[in-house]
Amino acid sequence: MRNQSSTCAGSLLALLALAVPPVHCASEVVIRVLDPQGRSVAGAAVRLQTGTAAAAVATTDGRGQVRLGSISPGPYRLTAESPGFQSSTREVTIGDGGVEQLDVTLPGIAGQHQSIVITAKTVEPAVDLRNAEVFDRTLFTRDDQAMQQLNAGIDAGQHEGGGKSVEIRRFGFNLDHGGTNGGLKVLVDGVQQNQGTQGHGQGYLGALKALSPELIQDVTLINGPFSAEYGDFSGLGVVHIRQRESLPDRATVRLQGGNFDTGRAFLAYSPDAQHADAYVAYEGSYTDGPFQNPGRYRRDNFNASYTRPVGTSEKIGVRFLFGRNNFHSSGQIPLDLVSEGLLGRLGYIDPTHGGRVKLGTSSVYYSKLRTNGDTFKADAFLSRSLLDLFSNFTMYLNDPVNGDAFQQHDSRLQQGVNAQYTHPHRFGSAAAVLVAGSNFHDNQINVGLYPRRGRVPTGVTARANAHVTNGAGYAQENLSLFQGRLLLGGGVRFDEFRFGVADRVNPAESGVQAGGRWQGKGSVAFTPSRRLPLTMTANYGRGINSTDARGVVQRPDQPQLATTDFYQLGTASNFGRFGIGAGVFLIDHSNEQVYVPDDGSFEFKGPSRAYGYEAKASVAITPRLSLNGGLTKIGNAFFRGGGRRVYVDSAPHFAANAALTLAGWRGWSGSFRMRAINHYRLDGDDPSVVAAGHTVFDLGLAKRVRRGVEFNLSLDNLTNRDYYETQNYFESRAAPKAPIVARIHGTPGYPLTAVVGLTFRLGGK
Repeated sequence: MRNQSSTCAGSLLALLALAVPPVHCASEVVIRVLDPQGRSVAGAAVRLQTGTAAAAVATTDGRGQVRLGSISPGPYRLTAESPGFQSSTREVTIGDGGVEQLDVTLPGIAGQHQSIVITAKTVEPAVDLRNAEVFDRTLFTRDDQAMQQLNAGIDAGQHEGGGKSVEIRRFGFNLDHGGTNGGLKVLVDGVQQNQGTQGHGQGYLGALKALSPELIQDVTLINGPFSAEYGDFSGLGVVHIRQRESLPDRATVRLQGGNFDTGRAFLAYSPDAQHADAYVAYEGSYTDGPFQNPGRYRRDNFNASYTRPVGTSEKIGVRFLFGRNNFHSSGQIPLDLVSEGLLGRLGYIDPTHGGRVKLGTSSVYYSKLRTNGDTFKADAFLSRSLLDLFSNFTMYLNDPVNGDAFQQHDSRLQQGVNAQYTHPHRFGSAAAVLVAGSNFHDNQINVGLYPRRGRVPTGVTARANAHVTNGAGYAQENLSLFQGRLLLGGGVRFDEFRFGVADRVNPAESGVQAGGRWQGKGSVAFTPSRRLPLTMTANYGRGINSTDARGVVQRPDQPQLATTDFYQLGTASNFGRFGIGAGVFLIDHSNEQVYVPDDGSFEFKGPSRAYGYEAKASVAITPRLSLNGGLTKIGNAFFRGGGRRVYVDSAPHFAANAALTLAGWRGWSGSFRMRAINHYRLDGDDPSVVAAGHTVFDLGLAKRVRRGVEFNLSLDNLTNRDYYETQNYFESRAAPKAPIVARIHGTPGYPLTAVVGLTFRLGGK
């Protein structure tokens, strides 16, 4: 190496003297291969390739590392493979001279063609590191199950027994369908799923029903608003779902069936093209559910993706998604009537509950990797959706003759553009990464509320055309000091909103309002010693969530945006087969006005505070058997100010999850999973009004029958426990002449559900 360096330096001096372009110096490349839990993988094959020629091929040592010498600068394709794992391929750029260090994470156990990988970063802390097998071998029969599998302190439950968006509760706050009390931002390939100014609630997440689990590549889960990349609805965290660009087999067929007239089929074709990645996929499902009023829930989803490299460092892709679903539901039923034996737990009062949805999204993606390591990414999307939801929460409370049934309509056109530039650089001896970007989101919405008989409107309660735009810019800098032992991060983001409403019932309530908000981010991660694998972290972020445009225009004296300040201190450690993490947090949420689209009213929520702690652990019992779990405990959640203490209600103060996972043992794979919440307040003033908690166990098994054929079995709610997924407290009248009662209403969870299936994987690539 000494002679080579001297020769290179001499050549550079001579060429500079002659005023001709300099030669480039070769680099030494150190590559480390890791498994999904961050452990080193020995014996992995590593290939560094430029064009069609392999520059170097080697095998990792006992520490999972390999050193490649005399690598010329420029763009390369890095591939890592190891028995028992899927391969990993990505584009890298080798610099001019010196030593390059690269980490490659193998994304999961081999054969996990439908896996969800939870990723984690120290500066943007995710909350779980778990074996992807938990997700891969599960036969999903309901669209809410993918969100439930994330756990990580997220309690998600069906609000009416299927079809409708899940209700989300996290960190002691009820987020309704994802958009209040800070919000939980959910994206699919950069496309925001939270729908603002929605016919059934701010931040509605019903578009997730067009997501097919088999197409998910990975999920990044951020605990709070710690990344400047994400704005609206990010106060209590971000879930970013990324879909595959290609499938590992040319043809994939999954057929499954179970009780409650449940059936599902997933069909996909992914050509083995030399210069492109692509697939087309269809998912169709039907279930009646266990309810006395059959769900008749039919879902059809069509997905297509095409990605093509442009040269050696650019890539462009297009995606198309279409989904539709129709469903009936039992609605939330009065639990006092269930306990008195007057109504079955799976019964109903109004048989006309349900809905219908159609949506389609087209998107285009572009990325370019520059020779200096800089990366530019841009994407744009166009989305169209229709929602009609038929509900009746209070039965005969307001109209003892005709009942309180109503229809909510939401018809929207959305457009969006995202751009991001990543610039690795140095501040003296410190490695640094600057990420800067911008977002633009435009919504044109026709939203209405109508009384009805059956599913036929009988009048107009509210109807408006809303136009909401959101433009934003952000920058975030991360520094690595003392050979990576100290990580510093800081960022800033600004969001500007414009809310326009043309009210078709009361034109006097039309208008335009605008508002913006700055959000700051900061983080520190410190590892005192390499010998002791303990990292201490501190994070702060301010997040925002917008308000329904109708509320902004009709109440211009109220804030257009609510803020969430999230503080977090934690520690994490990985040693040998064990990984542990723990942290405490404090969350301050500002005043928020909530427009209630169920009746056109307003709800004002004062400033609130929640605090608590989280803990999680994982252990690889054997190379094939692992155990992981986590819990979130809220110390308290209350409204600040006022003459007396009023508590935040409608969300559990304890959420836990655990999974025992078997991977690839004599052809068997599977997971035994648990999720639990405690009982919780449903009234901020009366501690006696509480929702019941629950603990639910699920089991998923898979057996390789022969090459390309797999048998699957899933048993949900293994102990057949009677429980309620969501519970709410309000007044209702169960019959025209019945008394008005303030009572708890609940949506029953599914009893023991058994599903069997066969998966065929044909033409492996």
